[in-house]
Parts: sequence; C-alpha cells; structure tokens
Amino acid sequence: MYSNIEDYALIGDCETAALVNRNGSIDWLCWPAFDSDACFTALLGTKDHGRWLIAPAAPIKASRRRYRGDSLILETTLETDDGIITLIDFMPPRGAASDIVRIVRGDRGKVKMRMELIIRFGFGAAVPWVKRDKDGAVLAICGPDMTVLHTPVETHGENLTTVAKFEVEAGESIPFVLTYGPSHLKVPAPINVDEALKDTEEFWKEWSCRCTYKGEHRDLVMRSLITLKALIYAPSGGIVAAPTTSLPEKLGGSRNWDYRFCWLRDATFTLLVLMNSGYTDEARAWHRWLLRAVAGSPAEMQIMYGIMGQRRLLEWEADWLPGYGGALPVRVGNAAHAQLQLDVYGELIDAFHQTRVAELDLEDGTWAVECEILEHLASVWSRPDHGIWERRGPGKHYVLSKVGCWVAFDRAIKSAESFNLEGPVERWKELRDEIHRDVCEKGFDPRENTFVESYGSDVLDGAILLLPLLGFLPADDPRVTGTIAAVERHLMRDGFVLRHDPREVTGEVQPAEGAFLACSLWLAEAYIKMGEIAKAEELFNRVVAIANDVGLLAEEYDSGVRRQTGNFPQALTHIALVAAAHNLANAKRPQEKKVERAK
Repeated sequence: MYSNIEDYALIGDCETAALVNRNGSIDWLCWPAFDSDACFTALLGTKDHGRWLIAPAAPIKASRRRYRGDSLILETTLETDDGIITLIDFMPPRGAASDIVRIVRGDRGKVKMRMELIIRFGFGAAVPWVKRDKDGAVLAICGPDMTVLHTPVETHGENLTTVAKFEVEAGESIPFVLTYGPSHLKVPAPINVDEALKDTEEFWKEWSCRCTYKGEHRDLVMRSLITLKALIYAPSGGIVAAPTTSLPEKLGGSRNWDYRFCWLRDATFTLLVLMNSGYTDEARAWHRWLLRAVAGSPAEMQIMYGIMGQRRLLEWEADWLPGYGGALPVRVGNAAHAQLQLDVYGELIDAFHQTRVAELDLEDGTWAVECEILEHLASVWSRPDHGIWERRGPGKHYVLSKVGCWVAFDRAIKSAESFNLEGPVERWKELRDEIHRDVCEKGFDPRENTFVESYGSDVLDGAILLLPLLGFLPADDPRVTGTIAAVERHLMRDGFVLRHDPREVTGEVQPAEGAFLACSLWLAEAYIKMGEIAKAEELFNRVVAIANDVGLLAEEYDSGVRRQTGNFPQALTHIALVAAAHNLANAKRPQEKKVERAK
C-alpha cells in the first residue's frame, strides 16, 4: 500500500528536504543535498527501502496537522483512546551538519509510542553497518555516508531496523535527532533541541516578515513562498523544480522524471514572484546562479543544470524499486538536459531584463553574456526543438519555443534602449519582427482561429496560454481571444487545464495524465489580462481548493480520482499561484502597479 501524495508535508533546511506522511513516517529524504541519493525511499517502494516512523502503538482515531505559523515547523496531532500527542518535525537551518529533529509532545493522557528507523542508503539499495558509539548514539555507516541518532529513549536492533517503544504523558516532550555526516569525519556533535527549535522558528519568522504581499489568500501565498524558499539550495542560489523524482504524471504510467534539478525555464517566473513579494536577496542569488550556470559557449547552454550548476545529469533507472503505486521506471538523473529547447533563451534574457527593471545589482559581464547568447540564438531560432514539455523523439517547430526566441530579442531591445546598453539593436529588431511574422503565419490556424502546438499541427497545448502573458500579442487581439476560446473547448477537463490536447494520438496505452496546475493558473492570468476578473477568480479558487491540508501542490491533478499527481511539491505550480494571486489582487486595485511578465 502507498499513500496519496496529498498525505505528505515538507520539511527542509534550505539544502535538502524531507516528506513527512500524516501517519508520522518520513518516507523521502535525499541527504545531504537535494540531488544526493535518498536514504529514505519508501515513497517509491516499501518501508524496507528506508523510512523513519514515530507513531502511537494503538490505532489512531483522529489526526490533524499544521505548520507553526509562517514556518516550516510541522506539527501533527494524533489521537488514540489513551490520549493525544503532537509530533513536531523540523530541520534547523544548516549548521555544521544537517539534522532532522522530531519531538513527541504529550498533550493529554498517557500514550504508548513506537519508533522504527530504517536507514537505506543509495535509494534503498544499501543496508548500513549500525553500531553504538561510546555516548550511546546509534551510528549507521555505509560507504561515504553516516547518520547519527540521539535520543533519551532506549533503542535496539530488530530485523535490520532500529526500534523503540516508549510512553509519553501530558506535559512531557521526548526528542529524537537524526544527523547526517560524511563517514570519514568525526561523529557530529549533538545539538540542543530547545535552542534548535527556537532558532528555526526565529529564522522562518524573520524571513516571512519580509513578505510584502497584502492581498487575498495571503496564507496560501505565504505558504507557497515558504515552499519556494525551502526548494532553494542556499549555498548556490539555485532552485530545484521539486525535491522528488519519479512521482508519476500518469498514475501507474511511465512518465516519471527526476525534478531535483534547476530549470532555466523557471527563471523569469521565479524572479518575478520573489522580487514582487519582497525577496530581493533570493532574487539576486538566483540571478547569480543563472549567470554562472550559462557561462561558457552559448552553443553549449542547457535547459537545466544541477544545484551547483553541474551540466552532466546522466539518467539511469533504479530497477530494484517498485515505483510509486507501481509506476515504473524509477529514474535518477534527467536525459532531457541535453535537449534543444529554444524557449529557454527567452526566459534567460527576460530574467536579466526583469532584474534591471527592478534595479537589482547585476554581475559585471552580464550584458556581454547576453549579447553572445543572442548572437547564437540568431543562428538557431529557426530550428525544430523539443519544446517546453520536453518531448522525447523528433523535434518540431513548437509555437511557444519560437515565441521564446521573440521574447529574447524583444527584452534585449528593451534593455538596450532603457539602460543605454550597446548592441546590434537594429538587427535584433529585424529578427524580432521576423520571428513574430513566422509564428503568426505558421503557428496560427485561421480556420479554428487559434494558435496551435506546433507549425502545421491541428492540436493545442497549454503553453500557448503564455502568449498574452509574455506580451507577444495583446490580450484583446482576436487571435488571442480565439486561442483562449479554443483552450476552453479542447483543453479543459472538470474545470482545469490540460497541457496536452486529448485529441492527439500518441500510441500510449496508459491512463490520461492529470490537468497541469500551472497551465490552469496561466489561464486565470490570461482572464485577468482580458478583464474577465470573475472568471479568473473562479479558476484561481478552484486550483487553490485542491491544495492539501498544509497548502502544498504537486505538478498535476487527476480530477477523475481527485488526486494530485507528479513530483511534489512543485515549484512551478507554487510560482504560478503567487503570480496569479498578485495579479488578481492588483486587478481589484487598478491604481496599483501590476506584476507583469512583459516589460
């Protein structure tokens, strides 16, 4: 049996993250970083592939959970016939080592508890050597990895599992601390749990207080921003698309990808929501990561990189894992990093332009890098590529890809003219106009009055919703209104937007994938630009209503079974939620400046 994705909550230390099940089990953790091998992999297998359970021994009658204020401190309250306990889970901001702290607090009565710690390094494949040190801590060592468990509770080994039974009374708190360290170094020193809790609460309180958003749905917007902060790898400033791999886009299917990397495509969206929410430090760090990652020959620019800017993200399959709900294969790494996806050039140049507009300091040499990238783009924009959805197979002339090329030249022109930067502006204008004509002539179906997925295609895709948001055409242009109408006819399912046209025949004998939540929010933003505020608000509310009980969203939503699908939590979904919330709030206050993607 496996849990629904909605059953999980996120904790993290801004270098890695763990997923905590509502039953008290940590089922996913890559240590010491987002892209490390997992040591708790029950999410993609069974408990024997690694998990950490702390739960009442007796059946649970009721449960509820929440985050403590605007923080990443998770509190799960569990009730049995004997009483009530609260499990407090958090990861302190990274110090000398990385720690997971779990505190069992007695709220009422006396509750018998059980603890099962199953460490399995290498994505569940490697059983460690477990021993006690002279201070009584439990060490698990395997190759380069080591974990250390500190707790006052007596533990023992049983069937390759560290277990414990204990009781907690009302007013009593019992701590457990699991710490990661390289096995060749000294055992990390234990931390003070009370101080760690206080420091973690202060860290998140200070960070959350910087938020400048004052509109509706502030709790969900704040939770989305906290989630995005948790997905930023603090040492480099790169933001991962999600902390997981191989959670299926199709339940039971094979569209299972590793999202523990940084996509250039998210660049502009990420910068905008951070800057417009008051988080300029994170925006600067993301900009600097972008510049470092793409440094070098423009011809070698990739669509995604590792958290430190690594380029080689070789894809392989963990064939010993049964997959989430049987969805195979379980993939580690992502072969799409080698694809040509032309839209990312636009996202990158737009990101640098938005940074200038926001008056954030740019690294020396940024403009020179942009000019070199644009010179390369001038020679490749007309090629087929693999598109925003990273199709595997022959390339096509995707409409959104060409629009991304238009964005690149359009924003470069705006930067040059607005900030007195030198460049071949007249040539860029010629290229911008040529690409615009090309898209309008070859990517528009006049019979259906809609832009299509790719040149010559008769199907749509959710990415064409970005055309008015990127400023390619105004929202009241008949071709845009016709495109929105076509999306409503063909890509809507139960009030949500699909990214792929269901009329497309792919030959896949698999259940249809869920609606793409970012696309649904893009449609809400398009409605805002069209002045259809009521429709935008209705769609926005429909999306936020499917967030789980602690405000987290995955990549997709299967309305047939009412379940979230895809990697979780998904940065792009939360980015789109924040952007839509900003623009919806500003649409009701027209005197205020809107959060525009196009400047």
